[in-house]
Amino acid sequence: MKVYALLMLVLAVMAITGCSDPTIDASSEANMKESVAKVRESLPEAKRTDFDQAVQLIAFGQIDMKSLFANGGADAGDVEGKMRDALNGKTAEQVLAQAEQIQAERKAREKEQALAEIRELVAKRDKAEQAKQQLDKFQVVRSRFTMRERQYLGKQPIIELTVKNGTDQAISRAYFSGTIASPDRSVPWHEDQFNYSISGGLEPGEEATWTLAPNSYSDWGKVNAPADAVFTVMVEKLDGPDGEALYSTRDFSERDQERLAELKQQYDVD
Repeated sequence: MKVYALLMLVLAVMAITGCSDPTIDASSEANMKESVAKVRESLPEAKRTDFDQAVQLIAFGQIDMKSLFANGGADAGDVEGKMRDALNGKTAEQVLAQAEQIQAERKAREKEQALAEIRELVAKRDKAEQAKQQLDKFQVVRSRFTMRERQYLGKQPIIELTVKNGTDQAISRAYFSGTIASPDRSVPWHEDQFNYSISGGLEPGEEATWTLAPNSYSDWGKVNAPADAVFTVMVEKLDGPDGEALYSTRDFSERDQERLAELKQQYDVD
């Protein structure tokens, strides 16, 4: 009776061993190709594409492309060994599980990096908003754009500005954005940035009128706006007496705003 029971146990173990899932043999390139194919065939058709992608993910995860190119491919043998070791002895389910873990870790890293970028962009936005409050104190009292006729030389674009420094700092250079648009049109005739270096600076409370002559071969020289067009000027940056920026909204661009909105939506951040 005991012999019979022992025989039954041996048969049971043999049956389990015979039905065990096939594994990848990465002892050689040929064995690896053959065993990967067998492991793949052991899966239902619906899982085979996932398995293919998982094998690629695990294998390519062992490659440091920057290091590989830097060494001129000298480490290719070591990389191949790492790729084999990463897959050797694994069943299909183990391969799929490892790939899932890699993807989860990658997503976690991506989210961490995205949240860090969100914090950076929010800080830039807040700084720009604070700067805007100061920039609003540097008033553009009057702005005008005209095309002045020059004999034999064609038209010269002219920007006329009257500004008043309402900040508590002396200003050495002012940076502007200008828009030429008609009231009944949604698309401006021209948008551009320009700046002016203030000789002697502009002290707090002082007012000045400037006449600027942009390059006639620049886009300013191509403006062909109707008489009803309005020239609107916004102050975007101011430099102090030492030439360093005091206030600026240019560090937080429209693209930054779009990027911040995209990241907040993608990662459900308020």
